Amino acid sequence: MPEWGFFQVINHGVSPQLMDRAREAWRQFFHSPMEVKQAYANTPKTYEGYGSRLGVEKGAILDWSDYYFLHYLPSTLKDCNKWPTIPADCREVLDEYGKQLVKLCGRLMKVLSINLGLGEERLQNAFGGENIGACLRVNFYPKCPQPDLALGLSSHSDPGGITLLLPDNHVPGLQVRKDENWITVKPAPHAFIVNIGDQIQGRMRESGLISDEKLQSVEHRVIVNSSEERVSLAFFYNPKSDVPIEPLKELVAPGQTSTLSSDDI
Repeated sequence: MPEWGFFQVINHGVSPQLMDRAREAWRQFFHSPMEVKQAYANTPKTYEGYGSRLGVEKGAILDWSDYYFLHYLPSTLKDCNKWPTIPADCREVLDEYGKQLVKLCGRLMKVLSINLGLGEERLQNAFGGENIGACLRVNFYPKCPQPDLALGLSSHSDPGGITLLLPDNHVPGLQVRKDENWITVKPAPHAFIVNIGDQIQGRMRESGLISDEKLQSVEHRVIVNSSEERVSLAFFYNPKSDVPIEPLKELVAPGQTSTLSSDDI
């Protein structure tokens, strides 16, 4: 995991039925008529809601996806009016899905902390304790007539803490960069794909951030294909927005220092 920045989690305690229902609820939403989706469209003032990057050119490559972004935590940012009501149980499913993933993220934070040689609560405390941020981005990748000219998502690393991805259960698409090669991830049944974000690794500062680069935030992208669509749910678990982000003193060599707010990234 330190080299790849990605790992899969099975036997994680989240209901497989809930995972399937969450994915299929969003598939139904993205199959809704455009006027239904546009009723939840995001605006220049907020990223929250429905949006589309179908056919948006980025260099010589087209982006090829629709998406939906929602805040989950803190509760002051949570606007249930932005949550779809199609299908009818979508809001109920979303709420339970968010609760279970917040729990799972807390358990993963303990594991990562122990793996760094720290106390199990140390990493969580560096995030701001229980007062953290969480949000959801759902991606829908329609069939693409020319997949060689498009990417579902261009190459990037995640800017936050950790990401839990619920991939499509039939169609792989996530690729991870390893030694200048793009490796396609093969999801295990009812597994979450977990990756480390920039705020833990600190790839955006020479001296590193929380883990002092002992955990890696790795570039990844999403490919599309001409015969099958894909739906995936990315749940982002981030430090509290105003907590100072700095390397944990237990992990930093003498004379090395870096401090910034999570808002700076």
